[in-house]
Amino acid sequence: MKYIQPRPSSIVAALYTARDLEVDVAVLHGPSGCSFKHARLLEEDGMRVLTTSLGENEFIFGGEQRLEEVLIEAETTFAPRRMAVIGTCVAMIIGEDLGQAVHAVETPTIAIDIHAGYPENIDGVIAALQAAAVAGWIGEEELVRQRGLLRAANEVEHLRGAASRPYIEPERGDLKHVAAGRLLELARSGAPGIAVMNAKKETAYMFADALAALHEAAPDAPIRYLANLEERGLPKVRNDARRIAAGLTERHVPFEAVGSLDEYGALGDRLGEAIRSSGATYALVVGVPHAIPAEYTDGIEVISITNGPRQVAPLRELGHRHVLVEVDLHPKTLGARAIVESEFGAVLRSLT
Repeated sequence: MKYIQPRPSSIVAALYTARDLEVDVAVLHGPSGCSFKHARLLEEDGMRVLTTSLGENEFIFGGEQRLEEVLIEAETTFAPRRMAVIGTCVAMIIGEDLGQAVHAVETPTIAIDIHAGYPENIDGVIAALQAAAVAGWIGEEELVRQRGLLRAANEVEHLRGAASRPYIEPERGDLKHVAAGRLLELARSGAPGIAVMNAKKETAYMFADALAALHEAAPDAPIRYLANLEERGLPKVRNDARRIAAGLTERHVPFEAVGSLDEYGALGDRLGEAIRSSGATYALVVGVPHAIPAEYTDGIEVISITNGPRQVAPLRELGHRHVLVEVDLHPKTLGARAIVESEFGAVLRSLT
C-alpha cells in the first residue's frame, strides 16, 4: 500500500529499540536535524542521543572518520555501558561502513544499518534486534519472539489501525467528560463491566491511570480489571511492567496480568475471549483497543482510549460507542518511572 499520510520512521524505531536494550548513548550518523524531535524526547528518557552532523563535505568525501571521532568523544565523556550507531538515509546513500567504526571504542557498541526508506517502521526494530543478537545482548529465542510480535502488531495496524488505508482524517475523539459520565453511570448501575489495558510499552504509564481512576470512582462496582503487565521482553519493557504493576497495586486495583507490554499486537483474541466470557455489559479498553476484533465486543458498550488521532475513525467502525484520545501522551510518558495522570482519569475523578 502507498500511503499519503505520514508514517512512523524506521530510524526512530531503531532509536527506541536501542533504548529498550538499555543503550546509554546512541549516535545518529547523519545530518544534525535527522530525527531531532524524537532524539530530544529520548534524552528525557535517559538515553543520550548524539549526531555526527554530516554536512555537504561528508556527503561527498564520506563521514566515517567523523563517526569514529564522535564515538571516542562519547566514550570519554559519558563512560557508557552500551552504545549504538544508527544509520540514516545519508549514511546509506554514501555507503558508510557503520560496523567498522565501532571498533574505534572499547564500549560494547552495535551498528544498526537502517534508513527511512522502508514502508514499515518495524524494519528499524528488526535491524536493531538483529545487531543486538549478533552482539550477544539478546538470545536467539528472544529475537524469534520479537519478530513474531512485530508481525502481529503490523497485521493489527493494517487490518484495523492507522495503516488500514492510505489516508485517515485525524480526530480528537469524543468529549472526555461525556464519556467519563457515562462510564460512571454504568459502573454505579451494578451491571457487570470489564476494564482492559492493552498498552504499548511506556504508554502504559498513562493508560494505567484510566483503570486506577475507574477503581477510585467505583471501588465496589463489579468490574474485572485486566492489564498486559507480565514481566517479559527487553530490559526496559520488563522494568516498566514491574513499576506500573506496583503502582496499580498501591492503588488497590485488583488487576489480572494478561500478556506483556510488547505483546499488545498479539493479545487480541486472548483479551477478546476474556471480555466475552466475563459477562460484561460494558467495557473500558485503553492503549491499543483495535487489537481486539469486533466479534468479541458485539452487544457490549465499549469506551476506548487511544493516543492516535488517526485511530479514532477505525475504532468507531469497530462499533465502539465512545472513542477518546489522550493528546500528547507519548511525550508525557517518556522518562516516566511511575503512573502518570491521564486527562480521562482527571476528568473521571472530578465527577466523583
